[in-house]
Amino acid sequence: MRAFLSKFDYRTNYKSYDSIVSQKSEPTRLAAPRVCSIADALDIVGERWSLLVVRELGFDVHRFKDIQINTGAPRETLALRLRKLEEAGIIERRRYCERPPRDEYLLTDAGRDLFPALAALRVWGERHVTPARTPAGQADRDPRTLVPPGADR
Repeated sequence: MRAFLSKFDYRTNYKSYDSIVSQKSEPTRLAAPRVCSIADALDIVGERWSLLVVRELGFDVHRFKDIQINTGAPRETLALRLRKLEEAGIIERRRYCERPPRDEYLLTDAGRDLFPALAALRVWGERHVTPARTPAGQADRDPRTLVPPGADR
C-alpha cells in the first residue's frame, strides 16, 4: 500500500468518476438499476464489519478473538462476515490448532487489492470525520503514513 500511496496523492490527482468511467462500460437502463462494478463490490465488502476485518488482517491480526476485540463486531456477525469473505475469495482460513480446532484468517491477493480503497477511506475519514473528534495534534498526521505493516507485499 505504501507504494500505491507514494505514486498517488488523493488531494491533487482527484478525477471525477464520470471522467474515468464511460457510459458505454456502465450503461444506464431506465427500467433497471445500472450495471456497475462498484455495486457488485459493495455486495461483498460494502458492510462495516467486512471492511474492518480486511483492515485487521492488513494489520497482521489473524485470529477470531483478536479481530472481534479490535473491530467490536458481535461474535455471530463476525462469524458470518468471515464466512462471506472466505466464500468471495477475499480471505482464506488456515487451521493453526487441532485440539481444540482453531483457525486463523489471511488475506488473499484479492483481499490485499482492497488496500488502495481502504487507504482512500482512511484519507477521507481523517479529513472529514475523525478530525472533529481527534485530540489536538493527532489530526495533523499525514494519513498516507498510516498503513498496515507488510502492506507492500
